[in-house]
Amino acid sequence: MADVPYPAALDRIDRALARIDAAAQARITHSQVLARRHETLRTRMAEAIAALDAILQREGE
Repeated sequence: MADVPYPAALDRIDRALARIDAAAQARITHSQVLARRHETLRTRMAEAIAALDAILQREGE
């Protein structure tokens, strides 16, 4: 017990570090999800604009 003078304090620090690690991982995961959604939206918008361009071109002929 002499080697660990404040076991309760060390336990609290360990739990706090675990919470920080979990929050950081959740944020990384959330960022990755948003990046995938953004890329999907970008692709769909490009397809929609291309379709509208094709319609406008046909109407102009």
